[in-house]
Amino acid sequence: MLARLPGSWHGRPVSEADGKHRHEREIGAAHAVSPLELFFDLVFVFALTQVTTLLADDLTWVGMLRGFAVLAAVWWAWVAFAWLTNSITIDDDLVSRLVVLLAMGAMLVVGLAAPGAFGDTAIVFGVAYFVVRALHVLLYLYTTRGDRDVFRAVARLAPGMMIGATLIVIAGFLPPGPARVALWALALIVDFTSPLVSGTAGWKVDASHFTERHGLIIIIALGESLVALGIGATGADFTPGIVAAIALGVAVICGLWWLYFDIVSLAAERMLESVTGAARAAMARDSYSYIHFFMVWGIVLVALGLKKTLLDVDAPLKTLAVIALFGGLAMYLLAHVAFRLRNTGTINTQRLVTAVLLLALIPVAMAVPALVALSIATAVIVLLVVYETVRFRDVRHRIRFGE
Repeated sequence: MLARLPGSWHGRPVSEADGKHRHEREIGAAHAVSPLELFFDLVFVFALTQVTTLLADDLTWVGMLRGFAVLAAVWWAWVAFAWLTNSITIDDDLVSRLVVLLAMGAMLVVGLAAPGAFGDTAIVFGVAYFVVRALHVLLYLYTTRGDRDVFRAVARLAPGMMIGATLIVIAGFLPPGPARVALWALALIVDFTSPLVSGTAGWKVDASHFTERHGLIIIIALGESLVALGIGATGADFTPGIVAAIALGVAVICGLWWLYFDIVSLAAERMLESVTGAARAAMARDSYSYIHFFMVWGIVLVALGLKKTLLDVDAPLKTLAVIALFGGLAMYLLAHVAFRLRNTGTINTQRLVTAVLLLALIPVAMAVPALVALSIATAVIVLLVVYETVRFRDVRHRIRFGE
């Protein structure tokens, strides 16, 4: 029916003005997270799963460092697109949509090659990663060319982004060894320090969109933990111990969700909205691009610990599995402490104390069966949630309901 109405759209006449302004962009204007952004994030879910696989297959200190490096590279590629889609809406523009879909394909290859990023698939990982970063830079420059301030900000940042990606490509062509590791380290240093060097002048941040997008990525990371828990249980006999471990694992993940989304995410959004200009851009960069990485890293470590726990609930966990579980929980909480410190200048004492307690419990967890270790970790997180909910119920009510 609509095909026979070339001069209308859903029954409404299309004016010449509609055609002229349909793709005009207001850089930094408020807009909701789009379906295309959520679609793009699906490949990040897969990449997180692959990082957990890399860590599980090589549970050594070297393997942990490799997993950290791969996650850092993948995270920085995602962050770059989070800033891009925060600046502009891309769904309505055909070129932008196609570039993002191409980047998705390249990012899928990055995820597929991630377990061997320091081995057999190093070249594939490096080249695909370079393509993702190049498409991002080109699309960012294309979509912001109408705003001189943002365009210049992107142009200042682009060299660092491309140098980092280029170094990872070069590293893939080197034989495994110190030279490859050194190039990876240099690439990540260049990538992560470029925003600090280029500064925040010219950037425009939509606070509600930015906080929503990063909240969704925390959900994605927690979802990956559930996937890791499910994969760990696949093929296992559903003994009472396995069932108990699954239940405890779900409780831990739910606790991590509660600690972020009950009031922290809401308070942080309002704090970001309370500042403007370069100050808002700096807060967004520090609180979300940097500090949220350590939240995600903590969640990935917890996923690894849960996966290893299910292998044999009656035997003690290996040292690095315990460090992954308890250290991952501590890392997540310490990132929360840093998040609040950056935004408000105050310290979340109870989360800091809980993180220290989790680290102190590592020797105990290594000496008991895996199920007992997981029970201890779960109890600590649940008690923290209960304590904060009861102790700060008035503050919680004001933040959530504005009363």
